[in-house]
Amino acid sequence: MRTGELAARAGVNAQTLRYYERRGLLAQPARSSSGYRSYPDDAVAVVRFVKRSQELGFTLDEVAELLRLADGGPDDCDSARALAELRVAELERRIVDLQRMRGSLAELVATCELPRNRRSCPILASLHEGDHP
Repeated sequence: MRTGELAARAGVNAQTLRYYERRGLLAQPARSSSGYRSYPDDAVAVVRFVKRSQELGFTLDEVAELLRLADGGPDDCDSARALAELRVAELERRIVDLQRMRGSLAELVATCELPRNRRSCPILASLHEGDHP
């Protein structure tokens, strides 16, 4: 199938396909006699695999490893699990950071309730000075 058809079936754009090719996530397709890329039918599954992996927070390097593992046997399940466990730990760290940032911003917003003549903007002052509550 041509680039446009693959892109439509996989739910991405043509530039994404080319990027995946450059990253080695998608095999370079054969070219037709007229020079058009000609992808095999299984390319749709590969692109969808990449997109689902990214939606779960895996980096493209990790996705490449998962693709390699997907071609292996049952022993590769342990390696895939280890990657997933690392991703879960990273997500937990990010959640803690996001909760901290949310709390800091909520405190700054709460100080905006002071009467106008008795306050300067604590949000702008905090960002300017680098102070955090």
